[in-house]
Amino acid sequence: MERTLAIIKPDAIKHADDILYAIEAAGFTIIDKKRIQLTVDQARDFYVEHAGKPFYQPLTAFMSSGPVMVMILSRADAITAWRTLLGPTNSNAARESAPSSIRARFGTDGQRNACHGSDSPKSADREIRFFFPNGFSPAHL
Repeated sequence: MERTLAIIKPDAIKHADDILYAIEAAGFTIIDKKRIQLTVDQARDFYVEHAGKPFYQPLTAFMSSGPVMVMILSRADAITAWRTLLGPTNSNAARESAPSSIRARFGTDGQRNACHGSDSPKSADREIRFFFPNGFSPAHL
């Protein structure tokens, strides 16, 4: 089974129950999850690969503007399956091309797009270690 990191962003945290239901209905196991408030520095560290890009400062400010839920998801082909369930990055585009996707249902635009998903196995490993540096414990215990 493959693992990926998922984040419910501040704009969608009010829809966490619906998003968790969609995750489990899509065959994912939630290995671990926690609700946290990122500091600006933590958001900058997490999104460091985007430093210097025009959207970096607004993104890190947004991600530290309210609570988020970080999760480790597991299933066969988890990275691709999660990104498919999310839909296109821009929520407006998602409403056109993937109207039942999470971003179409719960996102606003390209930045306030409800959730984050790792884009590769390497990113998933780094992102899981970022939020779960001491390993993880099963969320359902």
